[in-house]
Amino acid sequence: MQHPRDVLLGAQAATGLLPVCDHYSGVPARMRKSLSLQRELTAEFGACVFDVTLDCEDGAPVGAERAHAELVVELVREATAASGAGLADGLRPRIAVRVHPVDHPAFAQDVGIVVAGAGHLLCHLMIPKVESVSDVDRAAAMVDGVSADMAARQLPLHVLLESPAAVHRAFDIAAHPRVQSISFGLMDFVSSHGGAIPAHGMSGSGQFTHPLVVRAKLEIASACHAHGKAPSHCVVTEFRDAAAIEKAARIAAGEMGFTRMWSIHPDQIRPILAAFAPSAADIAQAADIIDRAQAARWAPIDHQGQLHDRASYRLYWHVLERAHRTGQALPASAGRLFSASLQ
Repeated sequence: MQHPRDVLLGAQAATGLLPVCDHYSGVPARMRKSLSLQRELTAEFGACVFDVTLDCEDGAPVGAERAHAELVVELVREATAASGAGLADGLRPRIAVRVHPVDHPAFAQDVGIVVAGAGHLLCHLMIPKVESVSDVDRAAAMVDGVSADMAARQLPLHVLLESPAAVHRAFDIAAHPRVQSISFGLMDFVSSHGGAIPAHGMSGSGQFTHPLVVRAKLEIASACHAHGKAPSHCVVTEFRDAAAIEKAARIAAGEMGFTRMWSIHPDQIRPILAAFAPSAADIAQAADIIDRAQAARWAPIDHQGQLHDRASYRLYWHVLERAHRTGQALPASAGRLFSASLQ
């Protein structure tokens, strides 16, 4: 029996492969805590349900960029060793690193230290303040030039768009074959407007109402979906307000087309997982439809008086992918589709 991914997804396959939460930390104690929390939640949910991105951009003290990058490599190695060997893909630690922008003096140093020291252990590299396709080309060339092994492996790049000009080029950037995900840099985007967007445009409520901010988010989400990449929603700065983060996550996932979201505090991770997770009823419906579709060899079916074919099968398969990535319980038939051999 053909696997749903092979039959249904095509260019859209990548959008369902990433965890829905990307957690950032740059302070040494918090980086260690984040990596430990990832192991704990992986054991709890039976899957690695969020990425940890260790931050060399905002996390490194000025003048201590080299030492910080070396510490990040050490932490990546320690966390990988602590998780043990021989894990299935869905259980392996997912650790990324955000380096400095391509035009920053520390960029080449970051890449040289991080990729050479731990590149084979990373799930991706985050490149901030990307303005154009040429910035992506420069980053990819630098990563691939560090070692022959990494050039063959083609470490995925996630990019952060933080200016109006970058958002204008979102479709071209999303088309780049090395780009796996695009994130929206809310705070820099608002600041780059010279006061034309008021401060509340950075808030949990204002970022969903100001027309320029909403337009930028929709442009990024649309660009990503056009090219089978994962759009990642920006931060919510009210990190102590669980209701605010969950509301923002539900809007991002349910109304704006994002399949992933940033966390900047451990307390934001569970609300993001809850907001992006399908409901139990949606999971049951999706599993039933995919079961019947497989039995019909992907021909159209009648399900409770509604016609379904490959177009809707694709939607329901994405529901199951999202359920798996958020650690939700799956019906037995659907669970088998996510066995280690099919990761």
